[in-house]
Amino acid sequence: MSHLSLYRKFRPDTFDKMVRQEHVVRILRNQIEGGSVGHAYLFTGPRGTGKTTVARIFARAVNCENTQNGSPCGVCPTCRALAEGSLDITEIDAASNNGVNEMRDLREKVQYPPVTGRYKVYIVDEVHMLTDSAFNALLKTLEEPPAHAIFILATTEPQKIPATILSRCMRLDFKLIPEEDLEKHLKSILAEIGKPYEEEAVAAIARAGAGSDRDMLSIAEACIVYSEKLTYEAVCAVLGAADFHETARLVSDMLTADMPAAISACEKILAEGKSVGVLAKDILQLLSRVAVAKTCKNAERLLALPADLFREVKAIADRADGRAILRATEIFIKTENELRFVSTPRISLEAAIMRVSYPEADGDTDALLVRIKRLEERIGELERRPSAPVCAPAQPQPESAEPEPQPNAAAPQPQEPEVPFPEEEPVFAEAYFSDGPISPQEPPAAQRTERKAEERRETQPPAPPAPAAPPPAAEASEKRLPPTMSAEQAFGTFLRTLRKKYNNGMLFTMCADLLASFEGGKLVLVTESDTIFTILGRADNVRLMKEIFTEIGVGDYEVRKKGQTVNARSALEELRNNFKDYPIDVK
Repeated sequence: MSHLSLYRKFRPDTFDKMVRQEHVVRILRNQIEGGSVGHAYLFTGPRGTGKTTVARIFARAVNCENTQNGSPCGVCPTCRALAEGSLDITEIDAASNNGVNEMRDLREKVQYPPVTGRYKVYIVDEVHMLTDSAFNALLKTLEEPPAHAIFILATTEPQKIPATILSRCMRLDFKLIPEEDLEKHLKSILAEIGKPYEEEAVAAIARAGAGSDRDMLSIAEACIVYSEKLTYEAVCAVLGAADFHETARLVSDMLTADMPAAISACEKILAEGKSVGVLAKDILQLLSRVAVAKTCKNAERLLALPADLFREVKAIADRADGRAILRATEIFIKTENELRFVSTPRISLEAAIMRVSYPEADGDTDALLVRIKRLEERIGELERRPSAPVCAPAQPQPESAEPEPQPNAAAPQPQEPEVPFPEEEPVFAEAYFSDGPISPQEPPAAQRTERKAEERRETQPPAPPAPAAPPPAAEASEKRLPPTMSAEQAFGTFLRTLRKKYNNGMLFTMCADLLASFEGGKLVLVTESDTIFTILGRADNVRLMKEIFTEIGVGDYEVRKKGQTVNARSALEELRNNFKDYPIDVK
């Protein structure tokens, strides 16, 4: 006898051997044992879930002379005749026999009585493929068939069947088979054929079956002949998946915002011949596993991976943030759908990888939340290491080296060397992360004396009467904001106050991208983003920023978009002063 595929060789021949579908089996058994068999049935459900198999078992059971628990006995003369082939059970493929002539021929033949059994059973597979004329030709016979005729219609798309047909059938819906039951079925088959296997390999095949027993057995048949022992590596090779460790490295680089490494890993995998669609699917599957490992306590049992692979997935989950995992999953779900229609799928995949691994360039809310989380982690690391400040403190001068020069000394005191800041971060960010107070660089003593004299001359009133005392805010401004403080240091003081006293993470993230500079006595904050400029212009943010700047001694400031020359804030204040009776807000 020629070779039979696994799904044909191990097709169930009784209801007891069916994999799940208990609700369908119970209904049919009760009808057979109670003698209340209907004349038309509609079996619907996903492919490979047992619709045709149940139809064949039911067709033999209704004709069996001695049923066993609703199933055919297989030993009576009728069962043996039906097993050898009989005209009493007719299977019709509606995909290739979908015309009106075929249905007219069926309508004529159904009038003849059965040959060996009590019923003539017609199994019409993929019935949704029939044409409208064919459905109309079948309708009358289906509504009032002969007493010896039973129709079983099977389909995966019941929504395409006319309502007139649906209303004349008993509909039974088949469900997808859980992975646990698929694993048990596959293990029983492997044990029967004597094939050694790994538990992880069986779990991978069952997962690839996606609820379809036939799909699972088709995949298993290819994996069985691949190697002497059914291993997890063999299953991955048969499925054409990318190397697990390389894909894990790519996902780890994306979730830790290492875009150059992520792009390099992607190029390496694609250079090995893996298709873009397969790689996108593997990335999405691994992201799902990372999410399970991040959130579920029993993740090891749910994922059913080899121990070393699970440890790698768990390590990625521990390093990554939950929001970053969710954002990456949503991006790749959209990318997988877009890959079907784009002409350059490789560029689309690389764009998705760059978007995940570089949230700073993304202005949506999820990207901002990811950036806030990373910023909080950096702050926590710096606070846990107080002995290693970001800004190196000035080296104190030994007392015995030289006496401090007098104000009129000829040789000025050498200035302290500037500590270079990292290139990737602005100066104000370093000032913000510093634990100590911000102290601007002091000029030489002679310069300090001359500057104070100039300040006294400038503030000296022309009239003899003494000037009124300045407001407390002005005094505080002179104390809090020394004239030698740079714009970056002043803005760093603002960020420090915003974080420690007001604890507004969203506003802090928006302000962290601003560039600070002085224009005369005004502190100008510049941004390139329209979104940040709009959000900072809202009334609540304007009120909070103005309160903080007043508190630290900055009396005049302006948030400006790059290239903007008009003082929009001054124009807004003028508009509010001219129309005090009307509420004006920035949208």
